[in-house]
Amino acid sequence: MVDVVEIILTKYNYLIYIALMTIGFYGMIGKSNLIKKLIGMSVFQYSIFLFYISIADIHGGTAPILIEGEKVTYVNPLPHVLILTAIVVAVSTLAVGLSLAVRIYREFGSLDENKILMGLKDE
Repeated sequence: MVDVVEIILTKYNYLIYIALMTIGFYGMIGKSNLIKKLIGMSVFQYSIFLFYISIADIHGGTAPILIEGEKVTYVNPLPHVLILTAIVVAVSTLAVGLSLAVRIYREFGSLDENKILMGLKDE
């Protein structure tokens, strides 16, 4: 029992990421408002970014600057660079989604998924 508590206390960041992913997934699947779906998508994406950056960090690691004669553990900068690129893609995806939501609202007068689908069936 002590081992389980110790594991939970040392790996609390994983529980936070799982909670954020679950909230984001619920927002995408469980809500019918398109803006709430986009917010859920963003929460889900950013929880993955935080998870990826946290597992790339090395305890006691330093910036990858080579100094002659010193033996130091370096942190790999590649995951951080990849996440920066993914953040740009996520912001762009959110911007396109919001612009589509504005266009849908102008066309149907609602952002509720069920009302939009009913409006399509009438035509």
